[in-house]
Amino acid sequence: MTRSMNDCASLTDVKVMTHPVLYLPAGIKLPAKVAELHDSCYVQVRWLPRVVHHMGDVIPEELPGPGLLYLPNPYVVPGGRFNEMYGWDSYFIILGLLRSGLHGLARGMVDNFLFEIEHYGAVLNANRTYYLTRSQPPFLTSMIRSILEDKDSFSDSATALAWLGRAYDLSAKYYRLWTQPERLAGTTGLARYCDLGKGPVHELADDNTYFHDVIGWLLDHPDQDPGYLVKSQRESNLDPEHPEYNCNPHTGATREPACVRGYGLSDDFYLGDRAMRESGFDSSFRFGPFCGSTHHYAPVCLNSLLYRYEQEMAECAAELGLNMEVGDWNLRAAQRKDAMQKYLWREEDGLFLDYDFIQGRSSDYDFLSAYYPLWAGLATEAQAKSIKDSLYQFERFGGLAMSGTDSGMQWDEPYGWAPANWIVVQGLLRYGFHQDARRIATAFLETIDANFAVDATLREKYDVVRRAADVHVTAGYKENVIGFGWTNGVYLKMREMLADSAEGP
Repeated sequence: MTRSMNDCASLTDVKVMTHPVLYLPAGIKLPAKVAELHDSCYVQVRWLPRVVHHMGDVIPEELPGPGLLYLPNPYVVPGGRFNEMYGWDSYFIILGLLRSGLHGLARGMVDNFLFEIEHYGAVLNANRTYYLTRSQPPFLTSMIRSILEDKDSFSDSATALAWLGRAYDLSAKYYRLWTQPERLAGTTGLARYCDLGKGPVHELADDNTYFHDVIGWLLDHPDQDPGYLVKSQRESNLDPEHPEYNCNPHTGATREPACVRGYGLSDDFYLGDRAMRESGFDSSFRFGPFCGSTHHYAPVCLNSLLYRYEQEMAECAAELGLNMEVGDWNLRAAQRKDAMQKYLWREEDGLFLDYDFIQGRSSDYDFLSAYYPLWAGLATEAQAKSIKDSLYQFERFGGLAMSGTDSGMQWDEPYGWAPANWIVVQGLLRYGFHQDARRIATAFLETIDANFAVDATLREKYDVVRRAADVHVTAGYKENVIGFGWTNGVYLKMREMLADSAEGP
């Protein structure tokens, strides 16, 4: 699953199925390996129209067509249709690479993210042009710390410190993305997910029934529509010469707003859908049906990640001797922790819950992201005990399910995912709940092993109720991709964790 700019396989994009195009940042010279790629893979090489300083400086619609964004180093892809370097997937992949002794490949992936910040304005959802308006959950500093703490990633301490200096400066630039007005959750002092683009996303060209499925479900469940449905204007303008513009199900390009039985989806729904994809949890019913209101919430996961980001930036600043900046980062972390305690902690539920800052109320949707505060270290001991005692809401025969709601979506019951199970296990270990962590890791590993014994594959997700890899997702990504980058990484780390705990006192 390793890709690089001198590998023709890197260019393939089954999501859009266009002729391979590789985009370079404006102003950089044509690298020799890209010139070779042009000749061997028949790829079109183009440059972005201008230098990108911030996300949104170049938007996908102004480019002549979609393509891969150049990265200087080899990287590992998740697998299947996900044939590019992803933002949060890569954290778990890097953990696995380091565990496997592939130190140079792991460090090179972090360097690729620094290149993205420098030349594309942010850590992107992935290195495709249609992701130029969207990031992903901010695990960057945790990736940086994992490289620094790996004794084989650098030849000497001076090299490590020089690398950290550049990483720190670019990480600070990326952090500012999450403090921009469009990513603030109202006046809460917390952040939200937000894609700067509008309308249907580009990457569903190979699954162009999704938005039709959403409309169909809302029409069949009108009492559960928060206002996403709108009367379509397209029905009154039927064009027999261009049926793709008519209001019929399962027709039309992905970028054309969907229309079913005279109804389409609101602009606000599409904003929420894009924000949901930035969250990485695509899709569930966590933020309304099909997560169409994601951008209305201050999520527990994102703000826990940013709290840890701020703390890890303080650690980096201390190692660089930037003492005044240490205080600044610690202050930011303390302010975020206070805001999370105020808006996200719910004593009566014993959990951190997402906060709808539009309606001014907490969500009542139990989701496994409630355990991110343990991973980030911001929960009090009493809160950690309460959160641990709620494991029964998510624990199943084969590991942890994402929620207790069977919506038919892949990020809900009965599905369990490697990254979420790992976050919970690490959070439990951090607060001393070793037995619970071992029990959950063992159950999830047994699920992976049982299905590997059937077809010798590792998969994107698992049905942890049935302990099975055959899934029945009703809308969205309905297949269970083989690979799979973060499952490989988490499997190795869980095995290591169980081995270490068996050898302990």
